[in-house]
Amino acid sequence: MRTINIGLIQKTFKELFPQSPTPITVAAPGRVNLLGEHTDYNDGFVFPMAIDNQMVLVGAPNHTNQVHLYSMDFAAHDVFSLDDIQLTKTNSWSNYIRGVCVMLMNAGYSLEGMNIVLQGNVPQGAGLSSSAALEVATASLIDEIHELRADRIELVKLAQKAENDFVGVNCGIMDQFISMMGKADHALFLDCRTLEYELIPAQFEKMGYSVVVVNSSVKRGLVDSEYNTRRAQCESAVEALQPHIPGIKKLRDVTIGHLDLINTLPTDLAKRARHVVTENQRVLDGVKALQNSNLKLFGELLYASHESLRDDYEVSCKELDLLVEIARSIPGTLGSRMTGAGFGGCTVSLVAHDAVDDFRTTICEQYSKQTGIKPETFVFKASDGARRL
Repeated sequence: MRTINIGLIQKTFKELFPQSPTPITVAAPGRVNLLGEHTDYNDGFVFPMAIDNQMVLVGAPNHTNQVHLYSMDFAAHDVFSLDDIQLTKTNSWSNYIRGVCVMLMNAGYSLEGMNIVLQGNVPQGAGLSSSAALEVATASLIDEIHELRADRIELVKLAQKAENDFVGVNCGIMDQFISMMGKADHALFLDCRTLEYELIPAQFEKMGYSVVVVNSSVKRGLVDSEYNTRRAQCESAVEALQPHIPGIKKLRDVTIGHLDLINTLPTDLAKRARHVVTENQRVLDGVKALQNSNLKLFGELLYASHESLRDDYEVSCKELDLLVEIARSIPGTLGSRMTGAGFGGCTVSLVAHDAVDDFRTTICEQYSKQTGIKPETFVFKASDGARRL
């Protein structure tokens, strides 16, 4: 896994922008979602943790109306005017930065031109929220450069709005929220309706376990995936249930007690609703399991979540299913599931420390043998959210 050399990013900034004032450096992490998949845009519950891979931005004002960008990951320059911000197809990575600028200005903040150099080591297209890390890092950097002193939750909402309304991905708020508000050695329980949250101690290491993420190396593009279709199906399920459950606005308002009613819906709508309702319950049960140091139960909830995502929400794929099957066969694995939007991307597994090496070896050998694809494995720790370095 490539490590980030912050000194090198700062050095690159000085070489590219020698006339610039002393720059500010910020970082924002990616995330792995432990439980609560496709519940966020249904006003439900999620349980992510920030990971120790991050996006780092170094920037300073340039006293013009132009924003000059350089991505070290793509060795690419980009420039746009704050007076006319448009989507670009040339450097699609810059659209996340452009979108955040648009949303901050729409919210009434006055911005000036900036010079920014960026680099990250959150795997892209793997479902670990590299885009949210970039949006949150951008919002944090602009806040620092302009001394906006904006509320952190407002910045989270504007970062999400950038992805929804500018980039065009109908994501929920979880990814930006955890990237901003994460804390080392904790997972974050978030109510996506009220935005009330609680940091829950996630002392996996102390209990002898590691969070292991496996990238299937099957790339999936959210904008082009069936993500928006699933969202529409959830809204249709709510409409179909409203005559029977007065006052419901989202699937968040439907409970396990309504499963018999859910099962009377048209097949696709029943399956989507059943996943969301049972997944919300798994989050609540998972939080209690961690609070009670019951990692065995937590692991069982991971497996149950994967089965629901595979069978009811139908967002898994044969490669993710295979990774979970292999993980289940390895001694020392308590649980495993796909994480992220699906259609490729990653699995997350809870693995005993002394079994991690065997887990990584077995996964790589068996997965490569059966698919011809080489997976990547990462051991992540729960890290802090966005911060100035």
